[in-house]
Amino acid sequence: MSATTANTKFPAQLRHGALNLMEMVGQSLAAVAPTLTPALNVSVVAGLAGIGCWFAYLVGTIGVVIVAASVGVLASRHPQAGAYFVYVGRTFGPFTGALAGWSMVSAYLFTAVAVTLSFPIFLADFVAALGLRLAALPLSAGMLAFVALVTYAAYRDVRLSSRAGLIMEAISIGIILVITGFVLHFKGTIVDPQQLDLGRFKYGAVFSGLPFVIFSFVGFESAATLAKESANPRRNIPIAVMGCAAFAGVFFTALAYCMVFGIGDDTSALGSSTAPFGDVAAKAGLGSAALVVYFAAMISVFACALASINAASRLLYSMGKYRFVHRSMGFVHDRHQTPHRAIGLCGGLIAAICLGLLPCGFLDAFGYAGTFASFGFVAVYFALCIVAPLDLRRSGEMKVRHVLAGGVGAALMLFVIFGSVYPVPAFPYNLLPYLFLGYLLCGGIWFARLKAGSPGTLIAIQHDLEG
Repeated sequence: MSATTANTKFPAQLRHGALNLMEMVGQSLAAVAPTLTPALNVSVVAGLAGIGCWFAYLVGTIGVVIVAASVGVLASRHPQAGAYFVYVGRTFGPFTGALAGWSMVSAYLFTAVAVTLSFPIFLADFVAALGLRLAALPLSAGMLAFVALVTYAAYRDVRLSSRAGLIMEAISIGIILVITGFVLHFKGTIVDPQQLDLGRFKYGAVFSGLPFVIFSFVGFESAATLAKESANPRRNIPIAVMGCAAFAGVFFTALAYCMVFGIGDDTSALGSSTAPFGDVAAKAGLGSAALVVYFAAMISVFACALASINAASRLLYSMGKYRFVHRSMGFVHDRHQTPHRAIGLCGGLIAAICLGLLPCGFLDAFGYAGTFASFGFVAVYFALCIVAPLDLRRSGEMKVRHVLAGGVGAALMLFVIFGSVYPVPAFPYNLLPYLFLGYLLCGGIWFARLKAGSPGTLIAIQHDLEG
């Protein structure tokens, strides 16, 4: 070996093979943040679907598991950090793949924004349960400190953040399950004749709740973005993605049933609540449990924000390597082996967007950011349901069941997209779909300029994706 070769400093790479199966599960589970659904999200679905709330979650579970199966097929065949950028790009070309990656970057970033904005809500509720009160300024400062801590954890070590996400979600889920057990014990039975009488459901209302049901699941697919850091991505990613989707579905469906049962005949009270699980616990004589619920929710939002930054930064890393975004996004920290510049950009954007939304109030801003994030997820979920069978056809492995599953998943995602624009939502929710389209248009213009200015780059990317 020559002296020149010996002294060559190769660019740092992501930490290959660092994450085992449980750490991959931790990434997807933390991104879903199951505790947030009983703590906050279920209010919306219960307000729409009433006693059919659990059925709405059951239908959503079927659709999401189908999407998860599509992700599993693609992840086992193409274990790349770019994940959705690579999956879609291999079938429809690098331009469409870049739009898929662009869409998912916004989805993960705005999920992190939404849960960051929910942190002051739970913090204020937690402090109020202690008989104290926090003003808006300390809550906003706490929110920024939250972003800084999450960003540092993502920058420091992917193994640490994935393990932390798994542990925090396990603790918060355990707290919710224990309290649910007490609620059922108070009721003296698990049989609720009202909810089990399917003829009493208002099915139009049940299906109108599906868009927000899907939002409860988003993030289950995020383990795929850590493919380069997984010890056995072809095995671990499909298990993590499909396992988390199925677990979340069972958890959400069961919790929705128990919460409606626990609140009694007045489901409208659950639908209008800003702390639905705490209200259910209080009705069972567990008023003091609200303090524990808010603590569990704060743990969960930290894990979710951390998982979202991990996922968004890996997509930016892959797109930076391919020069779809600035090449600095493709740099990796020498010691920590994380895409530190992409992580820093994500943290800065999350803080800036949260500050920009503060005049709306924490709760309304949470709703706006979460809804905007859902458009990015659903658009790519729809594409994946189409891409998975086509990708299998290229290798001669496509079966009728793959086509049927992809068709059902794509149809459900189309229904969710349609449900977001009709009936026309109230202002400003009616503007959000078009703002998302504007975001995609900006990305499309940028990528079109890249294609026109450097066609050789896209040809090289096409060869790489097909390799």
